[in-house]
Amino acid sequence: MTQLTGQPATDDDVVHLTVPADGGYLGVLRTATAGLAARLQFALDEIEDLRIAVDEACAMLLAIATRDAELECRFAVTEDALTVEVTVPTVRGAALPGESSFAWKVLTALTTAAAAESTPGRATISLLTRRSAGY
Repeated sequence: MTQLTGQPATDDDVVHLTVPADGGYLGVLRTATAGLAARLQFALDEIEDLRIAVDEACAMLLAIATRDAELECRFAVTEDALTVEVTVPTVRGAALPGESSFAWKVLTALTTAAAAESTPGRATISLLTRRSAGY
């Protein structure tokens, strides 16, 4: 996996959330994303873009998640960036959409960088968003 980092985050700057891998719980992750981005003084449009990107990443993972799985979400806060890593256990033979897919085009358009890692039984999508200059 391509490591996406802003600056080194201390343990105090990392938030872990685990929710059932069910679309009904994605609002919790969207709300946490918006709250942490607001803490970094992201512009309103940047916050909304990141919320949409997290939602899209989770939707990609839910499509390949095992039954009764949990989405593990790690938010790393740095001075000017927010990195979101979402991980889920996957069904045998599962694959994430390719980088030329519409879903990946959405992720790369809405974030500074996006990366994925898929190993047998597990998939992770990482999103990095830097606050725009001038804030």
